[in-house]
Amino acid sequence: MLFDPSILVPHLGFLAAGALLTAEACVLALTGSLVVGAGVAIARTSASAGLRKAAAVYVDIFRNVPFIVQLFFFYYGLPEIGIYIDAFTTGVVALSIAGGAFASDVIRSGILAIDPGIIEAAEVSGLSRRIIFTKIVLPVALRTSIRPLGSVLINLILTSSILSTITLNELTGSAKIVAADTFRPFEVYAALLVVYAAFTYAVSIAITLLHRRQNRYLGGEVT
Repeated sequence: MLFDPSILVPHLGFLAAGALLTAEACVLALTGSLVVGAGVAIARTSASAGLRKAAAVYVDIFRNVPFIVQLFFFYYGLPEIGIYIDAFTTGVVALSIAGGAFASDVIRSGILAIDPGIIEAAEVSGLSRRIIFTKIVLPVALRTSIRPLGSVLINLILTSSILSTITLNELTGSAKIVAADTFRPFEVYAALLVVYAAFTYAVSIAITLLHRRQNRYLGGEVT
């Protein structure tokens, strides 16, 4: 059987809709991951031993449990106790919580890497601890963590393919439907390989450019 990509033409609109849904889910999940990750990173660097322990337990659980198990728990498990969430929201929430565990390590490392002299100078200036953290520490930590956070986003894009297992017709789910309709899985999944590679490559370039832009005043050559 010859490779015939033309069989995909009638389904391009459907696949594009799936790709758009993937992009939307990943953007929302990245936002959620940053919020969750920042909160957990704050807890892990706090003076409270209880907060540090709770945050460490959260990270250990969500970094060491397969994402598909987490996803099935939210989508199939929660309805058993009366909590019903649609597939798209479930996917975004699950990705945000799982991604937050990884993002917290990145943000925490950025916080710990900040020169203590910067914080001391701010304290001497009379700034409150809340202002110091929200206006100085967290922005600097996020700026210096752009590249590793980009890796978190790429991982979210790749992991989002698992959302097809809860009937969500994102890119992979749409491709499965097209493959079943056309009986040409080779062409369909070859195209899927190309699209995911293009997605991740574009994100990598964007992250590199953003990293250079945000760190252009730090001195030295930023690569």
